[in-house]
Amino acid sequence: MSGSPAGEKSNRTDGDTQLLARAVNDLVRRTHFPVAFGGLERGDAIHVTSIAGARTRSLEGLVVQASRGLGGRALVEKRPRLALDYRSSRSITHDYDRAVLGEGISTLFAIPVLVGARARGVIYCGSWSSFPVGDVAARPAFAVAEELSSELRIREEVDRRLALAPPAAPAEASALAPAAREELRQTYAELRSIAAVVEDASLRERLARLEKRLAALSQSEKEPTLELDVRLSPREIDVLACCALGATNSEIAATLSLREGTVKSYLQSAMAKLDASTRHAAVAKARRAGLLP
Repeated sequence: MSGSPAGEKSNRTDGDTQLLARAVNDLVRRTHFPVAFGGLERGDAIHVTSIAGARTRSLEGLVVQASRGLGGRALVEKRPRLALDYRSSRSITHDYDRAVLGEGISTLFAIPVLVGARARGVIYCGSWSSFPVGDVAARPAFAVAEELSSELRIREEVDRRLALAPPAAPAEASALAPAAREELRQTYAELRSIAAVVEDASLRERLARLEKRLAALSQSEKEPTLELDVRLSPREIDVLACCALGATNSEIAATLSLREGTVKSYLQSAMAKLDASTRHAAVAKARRAGLLP
């Protein structure tokens, strides 16, 4: 089942692999290197799953063990490694010459993808001829690695929040302690701010499911759900979620990377839709409607 733990893990793995594939294609598009490939770490090894620009199939299925080859060193040392002349390089082991030299690669640049203190994988840029790697060539490669790192970090945070969030159970909502309810609301607001910068559709969908679970947890049996014939925009809900924590307009603007005037406009629009005269009344009504926890 797709909703089972095994199904969720498979979806996460597929999503991470898709992110990696996009990053590898970006390397060829944004740098001057003609070939790029990469893999995520699994079992102390880099499993290459994405290749762009290759002229042969020699890199397919490549598995690079930690500390071995250029990428294995980058993985363990957590810093970029460069071989200007791969064939004659004495600073690395040559376990993977068949794959690398089989593609005809002369210059190879390996960049670890770091998420916190952990190296989640390695992306490579390669050239079939000697290729000077200066700041102009390296900077976009580092940018691609950082963008991939940020996407993976967001996914890990979502997974952590999903693991911590209990199943939606309205019957138990009345038993939530004030501190637990406040933590729930802070988590919801944080997830809304994360979702605002996520481009991946599957990840946004998972975030939306988690937000609904959190909102449902706050519903009380004693108070029936309010049916509203209005639809708030995602940004209006973002602003209300921050308002629920007592944030000022300037604080909300900083959290959501918006102008303070824009925050005010969203808030006024939400208040008008909810027929509320104050922000506090708007938050209360949104909670009764199950839009906020």
